[in-house]
Amino acid sequence: MEELHKVLNDQGLTISTLPEKGRCIFTTRDFSPGEVIISQSPFVAVPNVYEESPESKCEWCFSSSNIKACSACHAVWYCSTTCQKSDWKLHRGECKSLSKVEKERLKYLTPMIRLMVKLHTRLKLENEKNFPATATDNSKLLEALGSHMSDVDQKQVVNYTQMAALVNAILQWPASEINIKEIAENFSKLSCNSHTIIDSQLLAIGTGLYPVISLTNHSCVPNSVLLFEGRLAVIRAMEHMPKDTEVLTSYIDTAGSTVTRQKALKEKYFFTCSCPRCIKLGQPDDIRETAILEGYRCKDSCCDGFLLCGSDNKGFVCQKCGLVLNNKELSSITNELKCISDKASVSLSSGRILSLI
Repeated sequence: MEELHKVLNDQGLTISTLPEKGRCIFTTRDFSPGEVIISQSPFVAVPNVYEESPESKCEWCFSSSNIKACSACHAVWYCSTTCQKSDWKLHRGECKSLSKVEKERLKYLTPMIRLMVKLHTRLKLENEKNFPATATDNSKLLEALGSHMSDVDQKQVVNYTQMAALVNAILQWPASEINIKEIAENFSKLSCNSHTIIDSQLLAIGTGLYPVISLTNHSCVPNSVLLFEGRLAVIRAMEHMPKDTEVLTSYIDTAGSTVTRQKALKEKYFFTCSCPRCIKLGQPDDIRETAILEGYRCKDSCCDGFLLCGSDNKGFVCQKCGLVLNNKELSSITNELKCISDKASVSLSSGRILSLI
């Protein structure tokens, strides 16, 4: 960690520890809006393949154009020899394991399973001194990440264990080199610390692990933003950040109510946010923000209040006049809006302008 401290110090950053947060990153100089604070290549990364985008993608750049499968394992794809050579140091280790998987079962290798196979392959190669390690890219940084296994419910622990057994079956390494408990714990680490890699169109194209990026803490009022330039993760300042400012990004979509945000953070990251927005929970400003983000306008034309879901889930209640919109009325409004939307889609596709209402 001393080497990491030195590298970050040269970039105007330092790692500190706060009792309520643990490790975090602070600035040691001023940063201007738009300036790069931290950038990191992934420790491991794999392309995402999902229902909306089922086509295979290049293992290195995530392109889906002109790709060809690895001739040995047929589980990994590349768009060029350049990308293949860039990935070879790591793929040569996993290729032996993947080539033993029956061809008809390759489709069951989800991105998360692939990521775990790649992760343990990387750890093995690094341990054998067959993979380069740097101050910002080494296995000790992975070891330092929190797994929150004690916070995970029993059902999820069972799921991690089953996935770990599958990874173990793919790798087929001696028990002295790997065990299912270790793999399961790393699945929990990935769940809390991996990042979805987004392209310029905001489409999820991959999943990667960035240990240094993971040191930054969350805020619903972030002062910096995580972006991706290909597979490179880049954190840029969103505002002027003077010396001794904590670098804060957002782990979730901040366009939700405090209750929605808190629920998402607790379920995935196991903490309760206490940022300037979240500490206003239940206060007038928070209620109005929630109404604007997730509520409905009061159906009384003389009232300018907003409707929020009632505690009994039987309808929406105006926060100003108390008028209730029951679920049946809400369903009717929703169906009406859907009908208007469907008519609009037909009009646009046919090039005609119709009277929608």
